[in-house]
Amino acid sequence: MTLYTSATANVEQALVAAFEKAHSGTKITVFRAATGPLNARIAADLRSGGLQADVIWASDPLTMHGYDQQKLLAKWSPSNAGQIPSSYRTADFTGVDLLYMVVVVHTGTTPPASYADLTSSTFSNSVVLPSPSFAASALGMLGYFASAPDYGIGYYQRLKSAGAKQLQSPADTLTAVEQGSSKAGFTLANAAYVDQKKGSPIDVIWPKPGGIAIYAPIGITTKKSRSSLAKLFADFVASSAGQQIIAAQGTYPVTPGIAGPPIPAGTTTISPDWTSLFANYKSVLSSYTAIFGS
Repeated sequence: MTLYTSATANVEQALVAAFEKAHSGTKITVFRAATGPLNARIAADLRSGGLQADVIWASDPLTMHGYDQQKLLAKWSPSNAGQIPSSYRTADFTGVDLLYMVVVVHTGTTPPASYADLTSSTFSNSVVLPSPSFAASALGMLGYFASAPDYGIGYYQRLKSAGAKQLQSPADTLTAVEQGSSKAGFTLANAAYVDQKKGSPIDVIWPKPGGIAIYAPIGITTKKSRSSLAKLFADFVASSAGQQIIAAQGTYPVTPGIAGPPIPAGTTTISPDWTSLFANYKSVLSSYTAIFGS
């Protein structure tokens, strides 16, 4: 079986190893890349004879909606669908882990109370953000702000006017804040907590109105001669056993009751209307790139 994914390496590797151990004699070939390169790989497949992946595990629902629109995903629902919130499921794919975009500040920096505070003079020329053309989590964040009251695409223009700089990935923004070259940056909560636990000089902030939740979905493909392992693997990742592995690797699972990384008490979580956003996200991304570039 072949898996295409943009999941974090340690999470993907732990699940693949557990599945192969439980199914003696099986072998999963993995192509893992960030969303931009993953899209390029799929496009190359389609130009050269057809999709090679049996399963796709993306990092955001917008990307999966795009694959679905191209008729690359088959109808599938996990055997434990009832345990997964309906907001993380469609007829063709199901969320299996959650990413939360939050803010990190270098220790000693006055934290922002809200995302809007990052456009103030306090943070002039000292904010970094990841590229939504490269990272699915940044695309999901863009989707939220573009449709949120009091923010909109104008929020990114205000960040740019305040001297904010675009880097490539959430890992890059986290590093910039850790090294002190930037006071604050948008990044992934779980990665920030891992580094903070190791002693990194950062504080993890969930500004108002809350951490931006982006669910990472998995689905089986319409590949000709699709492997019989595809449904088994996708079911395993969504199962309670798979969700516990995801949580043990320091990533937020989607199944309620399975503890993952911390979410501060009293914190709210927010997300866009993914279905509505899919209808116009290309124009939203175009508006963003007119401000920060691709």
